[in-house]
Amino acid sequence: MILIWMICILLSGGILCWLTAQRLPLLAKWIALLTVIADMLIACWLFRVYEAFPDNTSWFINYQANWIPSVGISFHVALDGFSHLLLLLTFFLGILSVLCSWKEVREKTGFYFFCLLWSLAGISGVFIAMDLFLFYFCWEIMLIPMFFLIVIWGDARRRYAAYKFFIFTQVGSLLMLLAILALYFIHGRQTGNYTFDYFGLLHTVTDGATAKWIMLGFLFAFAIKLPVVPFHNWLPDAHSEAPTAGSLLLAGLLLKTGAYGIIRFVLPFFPEASVSIAPWMIFLGVTGIIYGALLAFSQTDLKRLIAYTSVSHMGFVLVGIFSFSNIAMQGVVMQILTHGISTGALFVMAGMLKERLHTRDITQMGGLWTSMPALGGVAILFTMASAGLPALGNFIAEFFILLGAFAGNPVFSVIATLGLILSALYSLRMLQKVFMGQQTVTVPVKDISTREFIIMAALSISIVILGLFPQPVIDTVRHLSTIHPSIHE
Repeated sequence: MILIWMICILLSGGILCWLTAQRLPLLAKWIALLTVIADMLIACWLFRVYEAFPDNTSWFINYQANWIPSVGISFHVALDGFSHLLLLLTFFLGILSVLCSWKEVREKTGFYFFCLLWSLAGISGVFIAMDLFLFYFCWEIMLIPMFFLIVIWGDARRRYAAYKFFIFTQVGSLLMLLAILALYFIHGRQTGNYTFDYFGLLHTVTDGATAKWIMLGFLFAFAIKLPVVPFHNWLPDAHSEAPTAGSLLLAGLLLKTGAYGIIRFVLPFFPEASVSIAPWMIFLGVTGIIYGALLAFSQTDLKRLIAYTSVSHMGFVLVGIFSFSNIAMQGVVMQILTHGISTGALFVMAGMLKERLHTRDITQMGGLWTSMPALGGVAILFTMASAGLPALGNFIAEFFILLGAFAGNPVFSVIATLGLILSALYSLRMLQKVFMGQQTVTVPVKDISTREFIIMAALSISIVILGLFPQPVIDTVRHLSTIHPSIHE
């Protein structure tokens, strides 16, 4: 039951934060921090369980209990190497999001940390739920607290951004619910066993047309969350208006739930339909790479610029998933981790600049290296990571994806490679506008504090380690390349 305890710790911590903040705001912050640290320690301890498992390719934690047995709903959670890595990323970025909010949030502190921890609980549940009703339940739980984070603690246009985020995501969620119910009834009629269990529904037999329609219900929800062009429109507004921790969770975790959903549900449930739609998805992925990079280059709002880089980088994920290549799938997992760290770091940096300069407009910045050399050095590191330079994790991820995709889609792979050139252009433009050139900011600007240094140091060390030692990640998720044998034949 250790997976259930991890979620219960987050839920309980959120309630405690809300109850204690009115009298002791500082205590609420410490409760939030210690809550996520506790889950991080448990997730690290699980490596001992994983190493003891004989083949390192199967579900090494699998717990199931009846929830609503009359309609086939169970509380079924399980963990494999892929889910484990995503849980580690969730708690790692969760700790940093609490630290980011330490001084930024000054009103309704208890409810803020309640929303933050419950959003993390929903994300964690998505990564371990093996009952489709439970999966949908957690999918909705992570949406609602994030909506409140944006609409209450966001920037000037926060209401518009929050409602847009909610409507886009909710439309996709409802289509996914219809797809889940269709799968549930088809399986029940075939077997006489009505169940939402993942492993039971895997054996559902659907004809070509039915499989495509049900798959599109899942795929549409995951494509919005990833996001896939042209369903990306909610992302720049949500990112630019969210508080720093909200942007960190959006870029680092919520987008990854879309990639996780495609890998965990779309490919295994609908292998033939996935193969038939693959060329179109690769086309959309390459379109997102180029389109996102061009829009990033044209932005003057720092957070919108970084948001469009996410559209570009998530295009690589889509290309890698639908290339049906072992090495591309390993690159996809690396991209999920490294994008969460590198883009999360850029959003943290943007939050630090916004706090000091009270603007996100890069045309009003410039020459900040003189007064902020430490932050400038970190910015160079993560600018290089975003551009995909060697020795950093993003390079390994994108190289593996392009290498795996080239065998089956050489033309699209060459076009996608142009995204690396464009990423260098928008990354260097951002660095030049903010930190180089003539100093335009006349007021004194403080460099990073000790708390901010800890955040950036953790992110910097992580991205370098993933770039120099990617093999442990590749070994952990090697079994993903055989999600369904027919796909890779």
